[in-house]
Amino acid sequence: MRIDLHTHSTASDGTDTPAELVRNAAAAGLDVVALTDHDTTRGYAEAKKALSELGELSKGLTLVTGAELSFKLNGMGLHMLAYLFDPEEPELARECELVRDDRVPRAKAMIEKLQGLGVPVTWEQVARIAGDGSVGRPHIAEALVELGVVPTVSDAFTAEWLADGGRAYADKHELDPFDAIRLVKAAGGVTVLAHPGASKRGKVVPESVIADLGAAGLDGIEVDHMDHTPEIRARLRALAGDLDLLVTGSSDYHGTRKTCVLGEFTTDPEIYGEITRRATGAFPVPGAGGRPAA
Repeated sequence: MRIDLHTHSTASDGTDTPAELVRNAAAAGLDVVALTDHDTTRGYAEAKKALSELGELSKGLTLVTGAELSFKLNGMGLHMLAYLFDPEEPELARECELVRDDRVPRAKAMIEKLQGLGVPVTWEQVARIAGDGSVGRPHIAEALVELGVVPTVSDAFTAEWLADGGRAYADKHELDPFDAIRLVKAAGGVTVLAHPGASKRGKVVPESVIADLGAAGLDGIEVDHMDHTPEIRARLRALAGDLDLLVTGSSDYHGTRKTCVLGEFTTDPEIYGEITRRATGAFPVPGAGGRPAA
């Protein structure tokens, strides 16, 4: 089985619509794909509809609903993947809405900082790139690529530009990670810390913090990720073993906005099965005529 548990659509900062993402996952031969847009569940309905309309092509594909939640700890911005939670749970839904509502003022603050650095980026340009998605740093990064300031989106995520603490960085409303774990658990979901060793994005998550999150109910760590070196993956895998945490792998696919491809890194079927066993808020959605992969 090929299981990719971290992808994004135009509901946040990907370039595939939710329907295109599902179709591309089927074409890539995935058995399971998780839709994990930033702080939103808005793409669920379209993704489920596309899965049902694929007919024979979707029989081998299962959709996992999820989200990538933003949070902050000791001034460090981090991300947590939440899977198979109840999207109607009021407290979690309210917190996600607060994060989304703060994205526009935050983007405008970063644009103002860039303009102060001599970059002729505008809100209108970034809004055009974001379209109907929840505006975020990748949209601003793409604007920098359009303007020839940086060669790729990834090159914008440095201290010189948009990385945490970078010259054009601005804060936004973010959850406390311990509250995030509590809220996702209350909504019947499963939590996995996203790319904690991605040093190119800014500070890496200290092992002591991961241990504290594990003690608070964190289920797993995203170990196999394009932004982790082989050495970091080995260290995180050993840490997960010490802390009795699940180990996942995924592409963090954003369509054409990043170089990663669907299924570039995957999750072991036994780990995926454990995620589905722990979840009580929602169930994986099988393709037409199929059963949920587990």
